[in-house]
Amino acid sequence: MIRVFIADDQLLIRQGIRTLLEMDAEIVIAGEAEDGAEAIERVPLAEVDVLLLDVRMPKKNGVDVLRELSAANALPPTLVLTTFDDTPVVLDAIRAGARGFLLKDISYQQLMSAIRAIAAGGTVFQPAITQRLLRAAGTPDSGAMPIEELTARELEVVRLMAGGYSNKEIAHALGTAEGTIKNQVSSILSKFGVRDRTRAVLKALEARLL
Repeated sequence: MIRVFIADDQLLIRQGIRTLLEMDAEIVIAGEAEDGAEAIERVPLAEVDVLLLDVRMPKKNGVDVLRELSAANALPPTLVLTTFDDTPVVLDAIRAGARGFLLKDISYQQLMSAIRAIAAGGTVFQPAITQRLLRAAGTPDSGAMPIEELTARELEVVRLMAGGYSNKEIAHALGTAEGTIKNQVSSILSKFGVRDRTRAVLKALEARLL
């Protein structure tokens, strides 16, 4: 079972997402919040596998929620729900701990796939707004570039990481062993000087490698 918490200030959207998720027998609604302050209060009290988080909410915005839950060691794997107009704050959300972002007009199948990927430890960066994210990030500085150039295979791996694929799925896609992919992911993290896959993908976005 995957326990999902929905944080969005628009009642109709919360109800719509809840209705869609309840169609899947593997999904349980862990709770809801109508503003950021409520999310900060309720999420730590619930057993949450995936947090669906709107970035624009009253009292506390999505980035505030991410930062405060992270500081309290209470941040579950988080998928940011956004619109095209929100792209300037999405990078801040990722830096604050979000594992990915999706536009609110995605299909039911896309939403379910993203939730499963996030719950499994993956990342999901929807291609539809990648270019807007890159423009919002501006020209990357030297800090965005890897310390050492990625190999062609590592570039393939980081692109699949950005699509939310697990090590096992990447290994299958590239026709190699899962252990080999684990080593390549470790190398990618080292070259970017980061400690997790999400920040590696963010660095790759900032460095225009994706």
